[in-house]
Amino acid sequence: MTFETKLEIFQGPLDLLLHLVKINEIDISDIPIATITDQYLQYLDLMRALDINVAGEFLVMASTLMHLKSKMLLPRQVQDLEEIEELKEEILRPLREYLLLQEAASHLASRDILYRDVFKRGSEINGRQGFEEDISAERVNLYDLMDAFRKVIKRRYPGVVIKFRAQAWSVKKKMVEIMRQLRGKRNAYFTDLFSGDSSVLELIATFLALLELVKNGSIAVFQEKVGSDIKLEALNTSPIR
Repeated sequence: MTFETKLEIFQGPLDLLLHLVKINEIDISDIPIATITDQYLQYLDLMRALDINVAGEFLVMASTLMHLKSKMLLPRQVQDLEEIEELKEEILRPLREYLLLQEAASHLASRDILYRDVFKRGSEINGRQGFEEDISAERVNLYDLMDAFRKVIKRRYPGVVIKFRAQAWSVKKKMVEIMRQLRGKRNAYFTDLFSGDSSVLELIATFLALLELVKNGSIAVFQEKVGSDIKLEALNTSPIR
């Protein structure tokens, strides 16, 4: 029996596109379609390999990107140029709108509801108990975690093909182990979870357990900057059921 997890808190394909824009440090209005398409498909392959449920909208976006990429690689006619621009706008318009909504939501979430109309000097802490000293840390998403996990696998087992077999390790037991490891710690990091002498399958089970804990609100994850080690904070101390 496989362990399938649907990570609804991470939303969908627009989050992945914005993540690719961020890590590639490119202008949202000047996206290199061929590069982004290839990277987008790599993330989908990894999600499938980890047995993460890939929603239909991911596949719709993938087909749109591949269609646009194929159009851009062919010799262009006048009508093709018009179609290419329409396809690009079909991707960029919702992406720009989604970015604006994210920025607005982030701004509102940074203020206490009771004092949302009170503007103070300096920065405020977003209610985090474990990282008060680091007000610059931002929440990370599924794709940041996937990047970090890919680095762990590449460093420990270079060249390995990731394939999850749920029967080898209990994801639920790994969830209990992670929460036990985090309790009582002021600062904990993503790499701490993968520091032991573990097999590839155990690393994968640990990663899926972490995703499930983030999904159910037991753990919050933060990052100071792109590429830095991800910080973990236990929020819910209730026993894992």
